[in-house]
Amino acid sequence: MAAIWAGIDAGKTHHHCVAIDESGHRLLSRRVANDEPELLELLTDVLALGDEASWGIDLADGGAALAITVLLNHDQTVHYISGRAIHRASESYRGEGKTDAKDAAIVRVRRDLHPLRTGDDTVTDLKILTGRRMDLVADRTRTINRLRAKLTGVFPGLERALDLTKAGPLTLLTGHRTPAAIRRIGAKRLETWLRNRHVVHSDRLAETAVQAAERQHTSLPGETLAAELVHTLAKEVLGLNQQVAELDKAIEARFREHRDFDVITSMPGLGVILGAEFPAATGGDMAVFGTADRLAGFGGVAPVPRDSGKISGNLKRPHRYSRRLQRVFYTSALFSIRKCEESRKFYDRKRAEGKRHTQAVLALARRRVNVLWALLRDGRCYEPAPPARAAA
Repeated sequence: MAAIWAGIDAGKTHHHCVAIDESGHRLLSRRVANDEPELLELLTDVLALGDEASWGIDLADGGAALAITVLLNHDQTVHYISGRAIHRASESYRGEGKTDAKDAAIVRVRRDLHPLRTGDDTVTDLKILTGRRMDLVADRTRTINRLRAKLTGVFPGLERALDLTKAGPLTLLTGHRTPAAIRRIGAKRLETWLRNRHVVHSDRLAETAVQAAERQHTSLPGETLAAELVHTLAKEVLGLNQQVAELDKAIEARFREHRDFDVITSMPGLGVILGAEFPAATGGDMAVFGTADRLAGFGGVAPVPRDSGKISGNLKRPHRYSRRLQRVFYTSALFSIRKCEESRKFYDRKRAEGKRHTQAVLALARRRVNVLWALLRDGRCYEPAPPARAAA
């Protein structure tokens, strides 16, 4: 028997698998439920067609998680190929129709793809926790934007004066939201009310609110109902803040169990949260990338060549990269400019060369990838370079 290539077009409830031999002849085409018994039966039937099988799948998690785990638990070689690559490959096939069977047949294993591996439990947990945190932060941002819109319709002066990302102003809005209500309570009693709810700098916040109330004596249409919505939205933001804070503690506790915790967090700008997102985005296994250049390319901080004919040295931003990992590299580079003298000097040098702010930060992020790669390879923590000795 010969080697078999099996492609899976993964779905939430069902998958479609097409198996072909080395010459490209279709040996099997089947729709299977996303259920362990059916997946095991599919595995048995595919293995009966040849000596060994290599599997390709268009999802790396989510609905494909069960299929991938079943295959890996049975010592199968599983490759991931992105949906974008499948779409581009489909253009070379006749016709414009799209079916699950066609997609499954297109999922061919290329030589430049690395096989999927059984994930580290710590990395898997970090991926779940940091993903949940991203969802909560996005929900909080949307809720704050809605809160600002509603408060502007009731009390625009107060909306301008408050930082609604902080707990103190949000606590204020859960009790007092209209100019008339704030004028009635007055600065002293409002300060006491805020202090009883453990608001920091309650005197300043109370004075700011009263000053804004003194500048608006007009009641706007729909003020009563809008004020109730402001109260509801403010409580929602406070609740989301509490959930994010609790999740941050869980992320830190789990991340501390990772073997590279000390190495990753030793890098300036990579704290606990950004540091935890690094193994979550990469899988934590640097051997998958092979070199620092490939890691930088996967993270979207390395330009790719676009040469043609006599034109060479033409670089452009990549289109295929991990947006999540790029955010880790870019944001940590921004933080390092403020905290690390070496990063600041590198950034200033790039700015002096005429690069824009974003270009200089990306250049710094690219340099930091090399440093982080070397630290993880050697298993040592970052140490700032000693200051240069003054000339005698």
